[in-house]
Order: sequence, then C-alpha cells, then structure tokens
Amino acid sequence: MSLEIKVKRILENFDEIPSQEILELLNQFLPQFKSPITQNYLKEKLKIISNITDEFEKKKLCKNLKPYLDWYLQGQ
Repeated sequence: MSLEIKVKRILENFDEIPSQEILELLNQFLPQFKSPITQNYLKEKLKIISNITDEFEKKKLCKNLKPYLDWYLQGQ
C-alpha cells in the first residue's frame, strides 16, 4: 500500500487508527521535509508522543499532527 493511500485511510478513519500506526506513517515521510528545523521539530514531537503510555493521550496529541498528513497529500 502506498504512503498516499495510507495517509488517506488514516485521515478518513482517524479515531479508529491506533496511534502507533499514525506515528509510524509520520516517521516514514519525515525526511521529505526540506527544512531541518521542521524535521527536528516533528521528530521530537513523535518521540515525545511515542513515550506516552496512555493511548487516549497519544491520540489526542496525534490529532495535533494532522496538518502534516494534509501537507503530505497536498504534495502528491
């Protein structure tokens, strides 16, 4: 399955997708950001969210990263 299809599936079913799957997908297209500042910012956010054990809290924080998923689709 292509990244584009995975991103669309996550955006369409965000509440049903496990946070770990969202984080893994974001990690996959992290290198596509041209700005090192953006890459480092997102990398740190992903690391912080990954270290949280409560799934509800993880999902809440993942929702803040939805613009990155939208960005990816706009570039496709």
